Amino acid sequence: MSEACCGTCEVPLQTKSADRAESARGRAFWLVVLAGLLMALGAGAAQQNAHLLSIGCYAASIAISVPLPARRAWTSLRGRTLDINVLMLIAVAGAIALSDWLEAAAVVWLFGVAQWVEVLSLARARHAIRSLVTLAPAEATVRRDGIDRVVPAEQVVPGDIVILEPGERVPVDATVVDGESAVDQSPLTGESWPIDAQPGVDLLAGSVNGTGALELRATRAVADSALARITRMVEQAQRQRAPIQTLVDRFARRYTPAVVCLALLVAVVPPFFVATSGGWSGAFALWGYRALALLVVACPCALVISTPVSVVSALTAAARHGVLIKGGSHLERLASVTCVVFDKTGTLTDGRVNVTHVMAVDGASEDGLLTVAASLETRSEHPIGRAIVARARGEGLRFEPGSGFQALPGLGAEATVSAAAAVVGSHRLFHARDLCTPRLHQQIDHVEHGGATAVLVAHAGAALGVLGLTDRMRDGGRQAVSALRALGVTRLALLSGDRARNAEAASAGAGLDEAHGDLMPEEKVAHIARLREAYGPVAMIGDGINDAPALAAADVGIAMGVAGTDVALETADVALMTDDLSKLPYALRLAKATLRNIRFNVALALGLKVAFVILAAAGLATLWMAVLADTGASLLVTASSLRLLRLRTA
Repeated sequence: MSEACCGTCEVPLQTKSADRAESARGRAFWLVVLAGLLMALGAGAAQQNAHLLSIGCYAASIAISVPLPARRAWTSLRGRTLDINVLMLIAVAGAIALSDWLEAAAVVWLFGVAQWVEVLSLARARHAIRSLVTLAPAEATVRRDGIDRVVPAEQVVPGDIVILEPGERVPVDATVVDGESAVDQSPLTGESWPIDAQPGVDLLAGSVNGTGALELRATRAVADSALARITRMVEQAQRQRAPIQTLVDRFARRYTPAVVCLALLVAVVPPFFVATSGGWSGAFALWGYRALALLVVACPCALVISTPVSVVSALTAAARHGVLIKGGSHLERLASVTCVVFDKTGTLTDGRVNVTHVMAVDGASEDGLLTVAASLETRSEHPIGRAIVARARGEGLRFEPGSGFQALPGLGAEATVSAAAAVVGSHRLFHARDLCTPRLHQQIDHVEHGGATAVLVAHAGAALGVLGLTDRMRDGGRQAVSALRALGVTRLALLSGDRARNAEAASAGAGLDEAHGDLMPEEKVAHIARLREAYGPVAMIGDGINDAPALAAADVGIAMGVAGTDVALETADVALMTDDLSKLPYALRLAKATLRNIRFNVALALGLKVAFVILAAAGLATLWMAVLADTGASLLVTASSLRLLRLRTA
């Protein structure tokens, strides 16, 4: 993106850069209009036989339009290459040499129109990304020394208390410390439903507050917010060039000299063999004109822009739907993926502990088992304790907090419930306290065979039963897997540091082909290499620090829920802004659609070139027709690429 900053500046500087680019596009538009008016005035003067005035108007039109392609042509020649700008200058110079001033002015003016339309189209495609910059407000209300004061958002530092009124946007990444509200994060994450903001919930800069007032504690400065990092990453991604684009450029560099040589042959050779009434000079003028038309129509403009317009459109479409792709090269590799590997906790599952089994033994009731466990864990801060209490409340059970709560590190917890000792903990704890029974062992085996973690409950010296806890499968996981298979993915695997039995249960629930548990990070990397050798390019999707080596080792690393995962953001090639697995098949569909679009664009551009080259060599194409053909091809390629912006997630 030409107007983008270096990537290290803060968001406000990027806004200024975008404003300057908008101003430059405005100036370019009016220069194109002025050049067109002068050309029309020259044509009118020629009709009135005012030849000197006509030539003056044409020359002024050329002088306005030619500086930019001339500078680019000089840069190209200094690099010992011939590009479209060189071809344009050759065509203009040739038309002037043949005294076809109108043709010369039309060539360079139409070329300028085509370039302006292409730039405008790219700018529209980038608008969705650049609008990220304006999501966060410029000011924030901060409470300092007991006084609320409005300060520039750049002055908010981590730890500041930020006051957020209903309807306001969150100025910086922050955590809710007081108040409740519904907050819309869809501009950043693409989630259609607002989240429930309450103490402890993290919010992203740019989110829109609902009807409740909130007090937030800033966790990052503006320049370090997820919004700023996302903006910089996408700006950088749009500047990257995919390998397929480099191939097209290399083709154009060989193609252009070949066309120049062919044009020279068309201009010089036929006059020696084809006689005209004007003799050799007349024949040279005729074939020289045809050679110039050949040069113009053979310009590889549409061919060269076929890839970057497609890539920018695809990156923009992905960002709109909460998928951030770091560059065209990653987009191209994603389209070739035939094997997808999932992490388990936090990726295939939601990473939150849930009670999935309640199994009483020896005459106890399930409600009684859950009531005792919840009473004991009411004051616990452990995730397992919170999950037990949440399940009991969800079942509508009434319970009173136990007394004398005591945590047993690595084993469980104990307290007094209903005037009797209660224990919640591991099999090892129950074995040490001689609370195990044969029936309890059977239930433990049943729970663990299902892929859950067994938590045992006892009251008044007797075992009540077993609770099974696991992190719940994400909604839509199986549907996402089916969608990936429909897109040509031939192997889906699960690599997890969790126990092998848990990994196998999660894999079976999602419909994957294989699962491996108890893995260290380096073992995940080894499995990635094995899968690549057996099944082809591999995409790895994970969410945490332990996934970083595998994300880097895969052909495409995909970070899950990247809004809160700095390590994944830095390591991955693709980032899913939400914990929605349906974004994964969408990203793959978009990548494949982009490559199809590029191939279509190349075929379209080359097909038109071949047709008009034949017409030019046969003398059936004028310079005007040649320029219109080249402009038309460029516009068709651009319009075809912009269709990617309309690709939906489902």
